[in-house]
Amino acid sequence: MFPKLVSFGDNFFLPSYGVLVAAGFLVALWLTGRLARQRGLDPEKVSNVAIYGALAGLAGAKLLMFVFDFDYFYANPREAFSLATLQSGGVFFGGLVIAVLAGALLMRRYGLPVLGTFDVVAPGLASGQALGRLGCFAAGCCWGVKCDRPWVVRFTNFDANKITGVPLDVDLHPTQLYEAGLLGLAFVITWRLAVSAKRPPGFVFGAYLLMAATERFIVEFFREHQQANFGDGPLSNAQLIALGLAAAGTYLVLRARQTQPA
Repeated sequence: MFPKLVSFGDNFFLPSYGVLVAAGFLVALWLTGRLARQRGLDPEKVSNVAIYGALAGLAGAKLLMFVFDFDYFYANPREAFSLATLQSGGVFFGGLVIAVLAGALLMRRYGLPVLGTFDVVAPGLASGQALGRLGCFAAGCCWGVKCDRPWVVRFTNFDANKITGVPLDVDLHPTQLYEAGLLGLAFVITWRLAVSAKRPPGFVFGAYLLMAATERFIVEFFREHQQANFGDGPLSNAQLIALGLAAAGTYLVLRARQTQPA
């Protein structure tokens, strides 16, 4: 709706998306540090893991975007270094996978319990995602398919169309708000799980993965896709990744329940 928070002349502006993503990261970092202290973990080490994991995640999100749009970037190599590409958030699930791998390596290096530390990170990750999706709504990216329900959204900002390509004056599913709401719910649940009682390592993070993957799998049916499905199948690329993350989340939850004392 408002992709430019503040404009400086004709070519430079402060993007609403970037501000909300940054706010989401800072909120996530604060929540993670608070939980780390509560769990008796070194908050400085956990914060370092979160920061470097986020940087790795940004790289992973961009990498998967290049993979999914390989034909386009191969035909237009200069676009890989364009302002639009640099401003793009990329493919979140690609960033999540890389962030988890990088985080696990750093946790081992710092001597932190891997699953226990991921449990501490999970609520902040959900809150950061929720704020990031509000950034998507402000920018106009990740828009939905046409909708005839009473809660439609209609983008009218020409800057949003220029920056993200969102169609103007068309009734669309507010998929960004769907995700923001569901991820906000995931934050509430994971936070309560994390602070209400001592739980087996991996349970909270597994619950987060399961909820985040489920919401994305469902919302994908209402999103407009610019990328072809893998193998021209019925499921989007994000849905295929979501299935894998849901399986990982289910495994962690079941594993934690089996190790929980009766």
